Amino acid sequence: MDNVGAANLYVDMHIHTNYSDGVFAPKEVVEYASKMKLAAISITDHDCVDGIDEALEIASKTGLEIVPGIELSSEVILDSQKSEMHILGYYIDYKSEKLKKTLTVFRKARYERAVEIFEKLKKSGAELKDDSFFKKIEDKVIGRLHFAKALVEEKLVGSVNEAFQRYLSKGKLAYVPTKCSISAHNAIKLILNAGGIPVMAHPYYIHYNDENMFKSFIKDGLMGIEAWHIKHSENTVKKFLSLAEKFNLIATGGSDCHGPHKKEHHIIGKMRVPYSVVENLKRIKEKMVGS
Repeated sequence: MDNVGAANLYVDMHIHTNYSDGVFAPKEVVEYASKMKLAAISITDHDCVDGIDEALEIASKTGLEIVPGIELSSEVILDSQKSEMHILGYYIDYKSEKLKKTLTVFRKARYERAVEIFEKLKKSGAELKDDSFFKKIEDKVIGRLHFAKALVEEKLVGSVNEAFQRYLSKGKLAYVPTKCSISAHNAIKLILNAGGIPVMAHPYYIHYNDENMFKSFIKDGLMGIEAWHIKHSENTVKKFLSLAEKFNLIATGGSDCHGPHKKEHHIIGKMRVPYSVVENLKRIKEKMVGS
């Protein structure tokens, strides 16, 4: 692809499917991304790689590039307290047996946590229909967003936001901490061991002004930072692009699409993330393979 053509192309490097807590199937994601004339997307399900093959198969009939990805949930200590941090991994070997074995442990822990959340909701007067809820999830990677959506569907709350504010956020009635947490350091290591490129997701959610923290993660092997995100303002994007340049990190970005957002049915491709992001990731991947 020549530089002139690439300059007019856009990508979405942060999309969730219904294999984790997204609404859309990989097929729908690929079809919509193609309709939006995106050049590339990355399927980055939470602690899960099961939707990648399906996306690749559908995309093979189009000109859309699929970057195998994942989003790992991890923890970091900030101001002497545990805080959640998500690490994206790009160009991972998603068929790695070692990776899959670790993800199976995560999935089991998520299910056990879900059972506890379900029971807490019941005690709080927000009882979900037992069979329908867990049957809908089946073997998918379950998270709090599944509960939030179910609470809305059963009219126990008015919105996903209300579900979190009343029941699911930390300190609320049905909150249960992660059962199998790993440190951000180990999340970075897990992605590197799977041949992937570790990138800090939506840094706006954490104390991004702590430069010592960034230096520590870069030492661990962090290679990028998500500058473009649906909840990052224009000034915030500029701040993270500047930070990426300062620390020689790859700047990535995407919609973080889980499904309809506010009044918009689809937000895939809404962030104008240039194709140069994929080119930069490819260059890093080539160096990793060649080293």
